[in-house]
Amino acid sequence: MEMQERILLKSHELFMRYGIRSVSMDEIAAHLGISKKTIYQFYEDKDALVEDVIKMEIDRNEQECSMQQNNSENAIHEIVLAVNMMEELLKVMNPSVIYELEKYHPKAYKKLNDHKAKFLYNTIKENLERGIKEGLYREDINTDILTRFRIGSTFLMFNPELFNVGKHNPTIVLQVITDNFLYGIATSKGQKIIQKYQSSKQKQLNS
Repeated sequence: MEMQERILLKSHELFMRYGIRSVSMDEIAAHLGISKKTIYQFYEDKDALVEDVIKMEIDRNEQECSMQQNNSENAIHEIVLAVNMMEELLKVMNPSVIYELEKYHPKAYKKLNDHKAKFLYNTIKENLERGIKEGLYREDINTDILTRFRIGSTFLMFNPELFNVGKHNPTIVLQVITDNFLYGIATSKGQKIIQKYQSSKQKQLNS
């Protein structure tokens, strides 16, 4: 593995676990057993490193979303798979990361916003259109407005003013937001399929 890739992977791991603000370049170097000077051979400052870490996370997210589209049984199953992926991410992700990006790393935050506005927008809109064709979502829904609502409401869970991590488990927040979104757009056929996946998930949790 090349040195730059090692730096990137370790930085990603530390930022996700502890947040961006609380991890210094010295600590990244210490974890890797290298000098800080070596990191600066590849990254001129922490901003540049954070930008690369976010790009890596975005690329991974895009690959997984494409896999979910291809491997899902139907539109609702695609969302179930996406939520499962998010739940795995939340197990290792410090919720403060999004807030810290916005406040301290505007270039990296712009990358994330571009990803939301283009890739995530298209992915969610395609899911809504797919669900309508499959008879799982109502035909009268406004796909543009609901796509924007879905993106906005999902990222609200990272807002520390709205959801205090000590009081609100991010995984439960995600599940409640998703359930309300799906039931709001589903046909009666779609609601039966939502219940089927919910029941299946509950059995897995209980086993």
